[in-house]
Amino acid sequence: MTDRIRQVTMEDLDRVTQVEAVCFPPAEAAGKEAFRARIEGFPESFFVAEKDGAIIGFINGAVTDERTIRDAMFEDASLHDPEGCYQSIFGLDVAPEWQHRGIAGELMRHMIKDARRRGCKGLILTCKDRLIGFYERFGYKSLGVSASVHGGAVWYDMILEFSE
Repeated sequence: MTDRIRQVTMEDLDRVTQVEAVCFPPAEAAGKEAFRARIEGFPESFFVAEKDGAIIGFINGAVTDERTIRDAMFEDASLHDPEGCYQSIFGLDVAPEWQHRGIAGELMRHMIKDARRRGCKGLILTCKDRLIGFYERFGYKSLGVSASVHGGAVWYDMILEFSE
């Protein structure tokens, strides 16, 4: 369990970048400048999990009217539309030493609750096939193989739509 989940600040940039670097292969990991742009562009949908004052994980993503994530969204924070219908998830990262303790679930529930509070229609993300079941536990549905080729991997589009 985390001590708290809070909105990201620019002071978190280095730690967020470090956690990403150990959670994803280099071709898939966002770099420091991408995170700087995300923190500046959509801090309201970028949350960090803390334990004993240290960041142990985070979740982030832009808001869009699109029902799936395009590769350009990962690098271009200006594609964020605060009035959009769908909260995207670009990354859900937990430091390896803190994995399998429910922290990713805490972060996802926090983002879902926040997206609902902000009036979004739902959330979208891409994931690898081994994680489809994890996201289905939160109510996401698979839309099949994604057009995304981010990092040279095969991704699946997932969507969670709130009932009216």
